[in-house]
Amino acid sequence: MINNEILQTLTKLKDNKYKEFTAKLIPNINANNIMGVRTPQLRNLAKELKDDKNIDIFLSTLPHKCLEENSLHAFIIEQIKDYDLCIKEVNKFLPYIDNWKTCDCLRPKCFKKNTDKLIIEIMQWIKSNHIYTIRFAIGLLMTYFLDEKFKPEYLKIAESVKNEDYYVKMMIAWFFVTALAKQYDNVIIYLENNKLEQWIHNKTIQKAIESFRITQKQKTYLKSLKK
Repeated sequence: MINNEILQTLTKLKDNKYKEFTAKLIPNINANNIMGVRTPQLRNLAKELKDDKNIDIFLSTLPHKCLEENSLHAFIIEQIKDYDLCIKEVNKFLPYIDNWKTCDCLRPKCFKKNTDKLIIEIMQWIKSNHIYTIRFAIGLLMTYFLDEKFKPEYLKIAESVKNEDYYVKMMIAWFFVTALAKQYDNVIIYLENNKLEQWIHNKTIQKAIESFRITQKQKTYLKSLKK
């Protein structure tokens, strides 16, 4: 069966040192469920498997047992060209995502050309009770809606998310750091007027100060806004 073939291939590609490195980055995942396969190898395997006649069996076998199976699943979904089919597969997969790494690597190529439809989905995902579905939604706002598709209301959407989970709050902070780099005048008022929860406020400033995309003048001012 395809699932056994995939597991055998992943086993051949595993790297114990990389497994140790990955386990430290994702402490909420049992290290026994990490094989240590590098991302480029997983992407190459996804390209080989995407047209396999039995790939639907793998995509339907949820939950997966190891991190690499989840990442591979995400990379296969990324390559689906039909937007509606892609959304269907994303919605099937999202409830089973259990870590930030898998969550953040899921960026289907067809999303970029379908942002009008995508924002509707984002508005549903961001209301979820599932941590990584919320993080996924905020990550998509950051990826696709801070450039030519930007609207000030998208800042309000991210700001309105109230969740105490570290991985959600961290993504909100990254969203506002990226937004500062791209839409500074619209974003700085959120910090000046203390619209963000204190931890997110300070983390946004910290990461912005560390960013090469923020000017030195902006960094000096941001330091004065820390709470």
